[in-house]
Amino acid sequence: MGGDGTIIFFFAAIIIIVGVGLFAAITLTKKGSSTLNVEKYRVQWLKIEQSLQRDNEPSYHLAILNADKLLDQALRERGIKGQTMGDRMKFAKESWTNRNAIWEAHKLRNKIAHEPDVRVGYDDARRALGGFKQGLKDMGAI
Repeated sequence: MGGDGTIIFFFAAIIIIVGVGLFAAITLTKKGSSTLNVEKYRVQWLKIEQSLQRDNEPSYHLAILNADKLLDQALRERGIKGQTMGDRMKFAKESWTNRNAIWEAHKLRNKIAHEPDVRVGYDDARRALGGFKQGLKDMGAI
């Protein structure tokens, strides 16, 4: 009986060691633990800003949609959990230096995405981009 107990103990110890090793490997390689590629985000952000053309409302819509996507990408890469961008923004709320501006920008994006006749002015688009830019700064992306 002593030999059987030793074998069981040995296998239990191996299972525990493997489990701890897997947990450590997953934790250390988790996407959110890495820093963001700031240069990549800066280049993408500059493209978004340059795509905004005065007196061209479709460019406002596209810039806002792309800025929202870029912020969502940063949230995901930082490991912020949530099924939707709204969920991720809620989980990241302590990181935001200007929550209202970021939420207003995201709400405008939702209007553009879901309301076919929405009108967006140049100043509104600039304000929304400012909110997204602050969110990207808060995430350490730019």
